[in-house]
Amino acid sequence: MFKELDCIALTTDIAEEGLKAGDAGTIVHIYLGGDAFVVEFLTLAGNTVAVADILPSQARPVTDTDITHARRKVSA
Repeated sequence: MFKELDCIALTTDIAEEGLKAGDAGTIVHIYLGGDAFVVEFLTLAGNTVAVADILPSQARPVTDTDITHARRKVSA
């Protein structure tokens, strides 16, 4: 279902990374078997906010009906 360079939206918060459900990122690596993948999350200015291991159950594909939403990341 997912492949490298796909854009995804989180379906759950990832508190340890300061990420919230709905945050969008790009898959940069898929682990063997597809059981998890590495996603890079960027600011709208293109700065990396987090690189996190994500389970397929924690993400959904971004669609052409999704709307970009801006929020400030709160540092832990």
